[in-house]
Amino acid sequence: MNSKKATRRTALAAGLALALGLGVAAQASAGGPRTVSGSPSDDITRVADFYGAYIDAESDLDGGGGKLAQQLRSYYLTPGCLKELKAWEDKNHADGVLRAQDTPRSWKVTGNGTAGHTEATVTLTWGGGDTTRLVVDMTRTTHKISHIGTTGGGGK
Repeated sequence: MNSKKATRRTALAAGLALALGLGVAAQASAGGPRTVSGSPSDDITRVADFYGAYIDAESDLDGGGGKLAQQLRSYYLTPGCLKELKAWEDKNHADGVLRAQDTPRSWKVTGNGTAGHTEATVTLTWGGGDTTRLVVDMTRTTHKISHIGTTGGGGK
């Protein structure tokens, strides 16, 4: 084989390898499809659904969640929890669901494995990277949130 053909083959092989490598890198950087799953019969999913919808409503560019946020509270929270939040909000002049005057940029819900009621830790992450951890209790009979605070409410 002459040296021109060998050089051409080496260049073609290098070009092909580079093209294939770039294709793989481009596909990897685009990422694959994400999956989020849940079930309305799972209390941790319900807590996550509430916080996701509530934060979306409060983040609405049309001036805040207003009516939708109130409807979500009425649907997901027990009357006792609504009363507890109102008292906290009157005292602290902030949103009792988020325990803040701002809306977080992300959230995460983790089950705490309690007996008799569902308890979850909700971690809210703010724009500067600070986090707030809340404890949320949900009844297993009505599947409604019965307490939101910095400590658990014991399933009340």
